[in-house]
Amino acid sequence: MTDAEFDLLDELYFVTPFRILLERTGLPAAELQAQLSSLLEQGLVRYYWPDPDTELAYEPTSFGALGRDASYLASKEGLLQHNTR
Repeated sequence: MTDAEFDLLDELYFVTPFRILLERTGLPAAELQAQLSSLLEQGLVRYYWPDPDTELAYEPTSFGALGRDASYLASKEGLLQHNTR
């Protein structure tokens, strides 16, 4: 896990919209989306759209269109890795 991924997981203990993550992390939107995609591929994060209760299965082809409108939450595995680092 990279330092950027660790810092991002730190923000995902609760369901958090992309726009809030932009504000809190200070990352450019494209970089934030790339980091989230990486975490989703690793199974460390889950994402929700169109509301915070509807979880989507990660598919790289649809993530690009939905990623900036979605909300995110660290998975159990993500929390374990975050807390044991």
